[in-house]
Amino acid sequence: MKKLINAPDAVVRDALRGLALAHPELAVDLENQVVTRASLTPGKVGLVSGGGSGHEPLHAGFVGYGMLDAACPGEIFTSPVPDQLIEATKAADRGAGVLHIVKNYTGDVLNFEMAAELCAEEGIEVASVLVDDDVAVEDSLYTAGRRGTGATLFVEKIAGALAETGAPLAAVAAVAELVDARSRSFGVALTSCTVPAAGKPTFDLPEDQVELGIGIHGEPGRRRVPLAAARELAEVAMDAVHGDLPLEGELLVLVNGMGGTPLIELYGVFAEVAAYVKGKGATITRSLVGNYVTSLDMQGFSVTVCRLDDDLTRLWDAPVSTPGLRWGR
Repeated sequence: MKKLINAPDAVVRDALRGLALAHPELAVDLENQVVTRASLTPGKVGLVSGGGSGHEPLHAGFVGYGMLDAACPGEIFTSPVPDQLIEATKAADRGAGVLHIVKNYTGDVLNFEMAAELCAEEGIEVASVLVDDDVAVEDSLYTAGRRGTGATLFVEKIAGALAETGAPLAAVAAVAELVDARSRSFGVALTSCTVPAAGKPTFDLPEDQVELGIGIHGEPGRRRVPLAAARELAEVAMDAVHGDLPLEGELLVLVNGMGGTPLIELYGVFAEVAAYVKGKGATITRSLVGNYVTSLDMQGFSVTVCRLDDDLTRLWDAPVSTPGLRWGR
């Protein structure tokens, strides 16, 4: 295993130290592994998310104006514990309540639920939205129901923009749920990832095969097939998305790298996705291409599509300033 680390058990802590030094606009609590904005707005709904590390820039990289107020990085591919989530929720609470944005993984769901209950006992109003956009499989190794993947970024951005306007907690939660309902994702892996503590690939994937419908922790997908051209792999992903949520109207599309895929390849995939969308009579009016919801060093891609309306487009376009996403400020 070749990785730029000091020790397998120090990877997350070292990364957080670097994050704090690189981004003084963030406050990083190394003891509790909680990242918050250095300056929080009184009277604004707070947004808190979190999950296992290894998916960077998700979630800590999306803390900042227009997105999250706090994030809890767990150990690699491991849910943050309730104590972390409680600390983050308390930090994000500025009198208007807090929205928990939770990817649908069993550990995340249980720990966020426990934290929300304990925070409610202390007088903090907490609402939760569950992100479950992955159409590949139901009831995977980590979930009951669909996994939460790329749409998490869409939910955090759009709900975060609404929160910046001073909207109440119920409205922010409602738009978060709407974004999740209008979003679908599908992923393809060319290689496994390697968790530092394990020191070897999570699963064996022969050089001439790819995994269709892979999860962001290396969970198996629908099936393995021979390696094919980008056009064919993009078509498989888009067929899965379109089959679950027909492509129509104006769309927000994310072609996401899994951590180890060169950008030149991701843009090639986006070209194929755009051609597919055009062929269905829909239009991509907003897009992102790059590494946003990753799986350490896995090679591959995922596609996330959200059906836009005028309000969602306006909120997507609103200014954002985070380490991982930035425009308009």
